[in-house]
Amino acid sequence: MVHEGCDGVPRRVRVAVVTVSRVGPGAGASSLLVRSASLGAVLGPASFVAAWVAAGGVTERPHSPVDDAISRLAAVGSDVRPLMTAGLVGFGALVPVGAWAMRRSVSTASAVAASCAGLMTLAVAATPLDRSAATDRWHALAAGAGYAALAAAPLLGAAPLLRHGHSLLGALGAVSGSVAAASLALSAGTLPTGLFQRIGLTAVDAWLVAVGGAIAAGRLAGPRGRDRPGRRRPAGASGARPPASLRS
Repeated sequence: MVHEGCDGVPRRVRVAVVTVSRVGPGAGASSLLVRSASLGAVLGPASFVAAWVAAGGVTERPHSPVDDAISRLAAVGSDVRPLMTAGLVGFGALVPVGAWAMRRSVSTASAVAASCAGLMTLAVAATPLDRSAATDRWHALAAGAGYAALAAAPLLGAAPLLRHGHSLLGALGAVSGSVAAASLALSAGTLPTGLFQRIGLTAVDAWLVAVGGAIAAGRLAGPRGRDRPGRRRPAGASGARPPASLRS
């Protein structure tokens, strides 16, 4: 039996209208904003990798991708310093934007770690090598903290992704984070710094691009699908009860 309200409108119709009004037109705009922001997780790593590959290829100064750290391309006196610095700034500015989109689709902890990695990369760009001994120390601290945060991001995101059915991205996160952590430990010893740095950073960059691309394409929504455009919610699913006049 369908009950009617005091104005003669069936209760089911009234509840449906209230539910739709709660979703509102802002839901689509919010989803579009999240998906647009997620491109930061794609463009940031892409700009960084493109910069160190291009700079390493065109520099006229001796530079070994096996033995030399990437940031040496942005050192004071480097002929490709502007190009490499632009890549560092691109990563540092764009990845935190992408991390904002990841906070619900992956996890808050993973997003915070990715944001910290981006901010530390800006600090690396602001403290180029060979300016002074003090600057080199600050550079090393920023680089180490940024690398550790970057390795942590996929490790912190792996379990939530697996738990919510995103097995491929979850597995990729576990693998890339482990590779980055191992590479960081190996690069701190006597093994080739440049080689292991590039392996570790590229592994996490690939994960960031995959996650950012999945969010942008609408294939990776929040844990309960709350970021998925056009998702229909049953009446009363929000947990809030309709007004008393609609329950009569």
